[in-house]
Amino acid sequence: QVQLVDSGGGLVRAGGSLRLSCTFSGRTFSTYALGWFRRGAGEEREFVAAISGVAPNTYYANSVKGRFTISRDNAQNTAYLQMNSLKPEDTAVYYCAAGLSAAALSSNRVDYWGQGTQVTVSS
Repeated sequence: QVQLVDSGGGLVRAGGSLRLSCTFSGRTFSTYALGWFRRGAGEEREFVAAISGVAPNTYYANSVKGRFTISRDNAQNTAYLQMNSLKPEDTAVYYCAAGLSAAALSSNRVDYWGQGTQVTVSS
């Protein structure tokens, strides 16, 4: 019954910004921690950011800290990833994910996945 649909990817120049969105179709959105992972071409999956069911408990990968911000709007059953100061190395497919806690997501324990959205950053 739980479904995550992520969107908002696209093509942007280095230094630009994008905002990704993740919609949660179930009735238990606020009970899950939400997060984002990414996988570049030929690369391993990488944790990006996570937020607890009760904000503002958040986790970020060191590579995005200070540039990306994760948030959620429980009234809209939506989570967001605001990405600023984008770099070519941020190019990847980004996946929304849900898990038991933000700490669990930061250690790659995931219960549900979105389908992924492509982010491409040109130099």
